[in-house]
Amino acid sequence: MNNEKIIARIPRNANDELVIRTANTWNIDIVDMRWYNNGNPTRKGLRVNVEECKTLVKALRKAIGDKNGNNKFDEEESKEEVE
Repeated sequence: MNNEKIIARIPRNANDELVIRTANTWNIDIVDMRWYNNGNPTRKGLRVNVEECKTLVKALRKAIGDKNGNNKFDEEESKEEVE
């Protein structure tokens, strides 16, 4: 992977963390979200290209609700924030 950059590390416990990184592989910009155990990557994770990630973010916002705690997320507001 080229231009690899760690965006976030989200600890779950003393041994496990979720690492979110961006990179370029095969001339495709990707976002990789992978669980690490004791600093080693596991097989559990997700790699999507940037366009797919925009759709994923929109779906996650629907799943957890909007900033006011509502479960139904405003589609128009979602489009503006993702783009």
